[in-house]
Amino acid sequence: MTYTLSKRSLDNLKGVHPDLVAVVHRAIQLTPVDFAVIEGLRSVSRQKELVAAGASKTMNSRHLTGHAVDLAAYVNGIRWDWPLYDAIAVAVKAAAKELGVAIVWGGDWTTFKDGPHFELDRSKYR
Repeated sequence: MTYTLSKRSLDNLKGVHPDLVAVVHRAIQLTPVDFAVIEGLRSVSRQKELVAAGASKTMNSRHLTGHAVDLAAYVNGIRWDWPLYDAIAVAVKAAAKELGVAIVWGGDWTTFKDGPHFELDRSKYR
């Protein structure tokens, strides 16, 4: 089955770096698990809210510059089961490799694993 991005997902990609947008568009064609773009470019006030709530650990988020997206697994509604994010990550990484875009997945971090989070690699994108 091939999935497509919803209007809400497309709206949430506004202000996101074009290379990351291209990766998300390709990943939705490759993924075995449907997903939604729940966050892209974030305001400083939104980031402060997330840090205060413990949902983020930094005010140096790549979301503030449009270099990150959060993707939520969509299986009969939004789901947070970790195996779904492993499957989405395989599709995002394959799309990034195909397009020659360096990305980092929050699920690969050793502390504060963040399955929905994908960002452009800081060493290549500033």
